[in-house]
Amino acid sequence: MSDIYSIGFGVGTCNNKGEWLEVYYPRPLFKPDTGVAAAIKETLNIGEGNYSLSLDPAQLHPLEKKLRQLGANEQADILQQFTITQRPLAAVVLSTDQAPQSLPEAYLKLHLLSHRLVKPHETNLDGIFGKLANVAWTNQGAIDLEELPQRQLEARLKGEHLEVSCIDKFPKMTNYVVPTGVRIAHTARVRLGAYLGEGTTIMHEGFVNFNAGTEGPGMIEGRISAGVFVGAGSDLGGSSSTMGTLSGGGNIVISVGDNCLLGANAGIGIPLGDRCTVEAGLYITAGTKVALLDGSGNLVEHIKARDLAGKSNLLFRRNSTNGAVECLTNKSAIELNAALHSN
Repeated sequence: MSDIYSIGFGVGTCNNKGEWLEVYYPRPLFKPDTGVAAAIKETLNIGEGNYSLSLDPAQLHPLEKKLRQLGANEQADILQQFTITQRPLAAVVLSTDQAPQSLPEAYLKLHLLSHRLVKPHETNLDGIFGKLANVAWTNQGAIDLEELPQRQLEARLKGEHLEVSCIDKFPKMTNYVVPTGVRIAHTARVRLGAYLGEGTTIMHEGFVNFNAGTEGPGMIEGRISAGVFVGAGSDLGGSSSTMGTLSGGGNIVISVGDNCLLGANAGIGIPLGDRCTVEAGLYITAGTKVALLDGSGNLVEHIKARDLAGKSNLLFRRNSTNGAVECLTNKSAIELNAALHSN
């Protein structure tokens, strides 16, 4: 392995000013072989530090040859295909894991997550919103918002319809990466930069933000906010939600441990350990007052939910008589249906 953090060769879209709107990296490299990294840096005349370059197809022939000599045939095949396109080409070489300084760098890091090369919180995404373009995502690809009215008119004059699916900084993941062994019922609800582990099922109402996701296997019918990672064997019920750091969670990193269950319409603003259950309809924030019960169901003390953050084997429920939020030891972990999660 080299000391290079990541390298990506991509094809993308620019606006009429030549500014990048998006970049697709078919096979990003993470901590590539020393020889491969050296060949790429030498051929592209790259020194130390992080670089984001617009490529001339003529640069790719000598690099393709060197990569084949090193046995990096997959990357060489991609470069060979790039030489015959008229689309804008990009190369990003990240010597270190620094905050992205350009749109191509930001897209490379989002690809690393969705390709399962890094997990949420394992790559520096500081300031990524400022590097991404807010564009119209259409059936003709990404379009600059200032150029959209003219493109709509041109389409109509040709008797065509320009479909605008959304206006956003983040595209849907499956237009760039489709991980193996997953099911996604509504692809628009999973953003590029999501990490979906093997065996994950995202149902129609499930949502996964960037820098978030699942270890897998898991059943997701609720919302996984930015920064939240869900452990293996856990189930987020219909319309349940997890509070991300961008949604008022402060500096607390919200996570869900292994074999947990969030019931339908439940929510959490604290991290859960393993084998925890939150009753349907119950939303727990860090300041929620919780009646802590012993094994016999007797009150021990009243505490705030933040004092239970990260603890395992807990059952959170609401007392149907007095409405108090209670917590007791969860003796039986949720077991997911193996057939249901088979991909």
